[in-house]
Amino acid sequence: MSVQPGRSLPSIEGVAGPRWRFFTRNRWWGQWAVRRWFRVDVLGAQNVPADGPVIFASNHIGFADGPLLAIFAPRPVHALTKIEFFQNRLLAWFLRGVGQIPLDRFNADPGALKMCLRALADGRAVGIYPEGTRGAGELDVFHHGAAYLALVSGAPVVPVTMFGSRVAGGKNSLPPRGSTITMVCGRPIQFDPVPWPRTKQLVTETSATLREHMLRELKAAMEETGLSLPGPLHAGETVHL
Repeated sequence: MSVQPGRSLPSIEGVAGPRWRFFTRNRWWGQWAVRRWFRVDVLGAQNVPADGPVIFASNHIGFADGPLLAIFAPRPVHALTKIEFFQNRLLAWFLRGVGQIPLDRFNADPGALKMCLRALADGRAVGIYPEGTRGAGELDVFHHGAAYLALVSGAPVVPVTMFGSRVAGGKNSLPPRGSTITMVCGRPIQFDPVPWPRTKQLVTETSATLREHMLRELKAAMEETGLSLPGPLHAGETVHL
């Protein structure tokens, strides 16, 4: 994929990046708090670039996946978080304070896109869930946001597979205390940055390539750990709130 001359990034001048200093300096207390309830194993840290921009693209099986990724990934992650969580003033203050990015999942959200690009331009890590919402975690649904960010920024994409953040066949709740949650960081994939305009066909094709790579890494994670995904959410359960 060659790079044509022209503008490679949407204008992000004047766009403030997500907050990060408090978060990066204090992740240890979040890890300590979570590990009082669960054992959390992180595998594949060697696959994560030590510096520079990176996109963590994760499957999504439980509502704790976002905080777990932000707190336990080998690098601090600014995770896209559904805007509904920011409707509570206190929770919004906390989420913004620890560097999370509000996302409107049902409408075009250029603000979230630009904040992600600002973070990547500053050499930080962004977390995104291509499935768009919680479910079986098998990547049957795959939106194009991760591919678009990769095409704009040229940042490597690290596939993440989550196991254990929701029990098999169970409702959309936390697993029992003492459970083991496993996060597997797979081999990264990288696309050459492509300047504007990026065609819908290009984004779609790149997204399909990314999905195939993530499926391979998901299968490899299952074989490496002997773990399995929890299956669909409990019948009739909503995932919008």
